[in-house]
Amino acid sequence: MAKRSAPTTSADMKEILWKAADKLRGSMDAADYKHFVLGLVFLKYVSDSFDERREQITEELAADGITGERAARLIEDRDEYLGHGVFWVPQVARWEAIAEGAKAASGGKSVGELIDTAMDAVEKENPELRGVLPKLFNRSNVDLRRLGELVDLIGRIGFHGQLDLDGGTKKARDVLGEVYEYFLGKFALAEGRRGGEYFTPSSVVKLLVETLEPAKGERVYDPCCGSGGMFVQAERFVESHGGRTIDIAVYGQELNENTWRLAKMNLAIHGISADLSDRWGDTFHDDQHPDLRADVVLANPPFNISDWGGDRLTADQRWTYGVPPKGNANFAWLQHMAFKLRPKGRAGIVLANGSMSSKQSGEGDIRRTMVERDLVACMVALPPQLFRSTQIPACLWFLTRDKTPQGAKRLADRRGEVLFIDARGLGELVNRTERELSAADIERVAGTYHRWRGTDRDAEYADEPGFCYSANLDEIKQNDFVLTPGRYVGSAAVAEDDEPIGDKIARLTEQLYAQFAESTCLEQEVRTQLGRLDV
Repeated sequence: MAKRSAPTTSADMKEILWKAADKLRGSMDAADYKHFVLGLVFLKYVSDSFDERREQITEELAADGITGERAARLIEDRDEYLGHGVFWVPQVARWEAIAEGAKAASGGKSVGELIDTAMDAVEKENPELRGVLPKLFNRSNVDLRRLGELVDLIGRIGFHGQLDLDGGTKKARDVLGEVYEYFLGKFALAEGRRGGEYFTPSSVVKLLVETLEPAKGERVYDPCCGSGGMFVQAERFVESHGGRTIDIAVYGQELNENTWRLAKMNLAIHGISADLSDRWGDTFHDDQHPDLRADVVLANPPFNISDWGGDRLTADQRWTYGVPPKGNANFAWLQHMAFKLRPKGRAGIVLANGSMSSKQSGEGDIRRTMVERDLVACMVALPPQLFRSTQIPACLWFLTRDKTPQGAKRLADRRGEVLFIDARGLGELVNRTERELSAADIERVAGTYHRWRGTDRDAEYADEPGFCYSANLDEIKQNDFVLTPGRYVGSAAVAEDDEPIGDKIARLTEQLYAQFAESTCLEQEVRTQLGRLDV
């Protein structure tokens, strides 16, 4: 039986991971060594999960009095693992074999060969991982000494026995999910931005999901899914409301090959059966889901990309509201996602603030048409400093195909209205450069939307000066179809001051004179103390 790694706390694991990254820092780009470390972490996780299930089977067999050859045969029964959501890990890919091989400096395969072989073996035994795991450890540019040290560090991570805030034991799958989220976020800053791509902060993803509320039986789509964070959060939302992972159907696409592989790994870890197609691809020019119509679209597309090939798509059927400019893809993304919505579908999209007011190259006309055709449901101005790798201010577009009461749902009739929310004052700084939305902030924004839409029947919607306002089409037209919330919500109400002006002047004058007197006393004390010094 393999020796299990000691459990590690969340803080310990993060420290180990960062040390692991340092092992390869300098020998390759941040964008590359992320895949090295996450690949090894994944291998360690599947091995730990396999060992845990192996121990459970052994205990169950012993309790039933089954021993000897029969027990040995049942312990190696693949169905006993796959039936419990555990990946089958062949002997060559089990962590103890890799760790031992990494320590053996001579006489056999190199540590890089061992890891690539292990990755290949896991893929062959688990069809959902085929073509996904990284096999780049035996390349000539890999420092094998550092790789061996990295294997040793990863081996210290224990995915079992960690406790949550309530004292319960966390699932290994949830622990690994935390690892992935931490690592992807940490390296978003190290990698910087590439072509307008920005890692979506967890709090922003939660806000999108809490507002749109994916439900059982619905199709969820992300045309630029990155590492799959939107899907993971949607799954958590469904589970927190009594559903199961299989209750929603997930579809996505990703342009970057390595990121596509990370997404496949991430979703497999969380037990999410997702259709990300059998390869990566450009959503605009090679839509992998051409016939898909979704109930919910969640996306953080690349901001302001200019080289998206719009000159080759001028007659595309997706441009229902106008041909997007060749030099900026923002309104191409909006229209692609609107095109993918079912008749009662809804979407939440992160975009740069410029999309709310830009007028160049026909963008203002497209925005006007979208509003006039009643596609826009809500606009949210986000606080600054939410994104680690850019200071570009961002906003949320919420689109919907149907603002009617929708029959038995008895929603509020919001035809001809748009909700504006100015959330720029929300969030808390978690360090000098980064802000995060709290659970209360997310509830405030999402709750405002649900009261407005009528999905929250426990409270009535009301405009709140400085924060939210429901505008009709005439008001939006008067603002030339600019959708910046600050234009509509006005200023926060100031508490009335009923103190008579004469009394206020007298009180403030008295306070000022008292401060003058205190200043004089302090000055005299300083002079006295200075006079006692020997110069």
